[in-house]
Amino acid sequence: MTLTRREAVELLERHGLQPSRALGQNFLVDPNTVRRIVRLAGVGRGEPVVEIGAGLGSLTLALAEAGAQVTAIEIDRYLLPALREITAPLAVTVVEADAMTLDWAALLAAHPRWSLVANLPYNVATPLVCDLLDEVPAIDRMLVMVQREVGERLAAAPGTSAYGIPSLKVAYWATATVVGRVPPTVFLPQPKVESALVRIERRPTPAVAADPERLFALVRAAFGQRRKMLRRSLAGVVAPGAFEQAAIRPEARPEELGIEAWGRLTDAVQHAEAADGPG
Repeated sequence: MTLTRREAVELLERHGLQPSRALGQNFLVDPNTVRRIVRLAGVGRGEPVVEIGAGLGSLTLALAEAGAQVTAIEIDRYLLPALREITAPLAVTVVEADAMTLDWAALLAAHPRWSLVANLPYNVATPLVCDLLDEVPAIDRMLVMVQREVGERLAAAPGTSAYGIPSLKVAYWATATVVGRVPPTVFLPQPKVESALVRIERRPTPAVAADPERLFALVRAAFGQRRKMLRRSLAGVVAPGAFEQAAIRPEARPEELGIEAWGRLTDAVQHAEAADGPG
């Protein structure tokens, strides 16, 4: 139970709607792809699932068909009548909200653990995933469809060209894997880029014990000059002895360090500051 391309076109016409470029709307209109997403998400019967950017409800229908308790979030008030028409026969909760400013604690209060399954708008995918990992611990699993390059960055390993701050943010909180690719032809309208399906699973505890604010302050400083060696990009921030204490080459570049190495460096900087004392 989901929407075909023809049904999606008819639904848009019936409500006098067109996809909004400003909101990054590319609606999924291929039933096989939608069912594949639900299967990869591993959604079980009765499981609470939140969907961001429900759009015309194609993925919403498939999640409900799998037995999930779906809370569907949609920012576009013009789309809501169409979404509600499609989901009316089902036990789906439709919420008009901006996922970037939503009171997540209130929305998810009914259950301690949630899965997120979503076709995320390309323009907000990275900050949204990072914010949810930072601030919404109730979401412990995600299966998100994003632009392929974004997906590769979220799941990138150290030493690769895609590796950067988003990769480290995800690695601190979770594990991430690209589990599939999706061609432009399954969307209405068709985007100009390929998409990727990324599975993100929250760790029971962060990957390292280092203070996250200190850790990501170092990460941002280093990746702000990612072509430079760490001893140069972090000059004045990290004392030379801290590199040795953390077993990190000062000649390394930021993309060479995994989350464990960044944790060691953060601890070494903190210990050096404590040893120096106030003033």
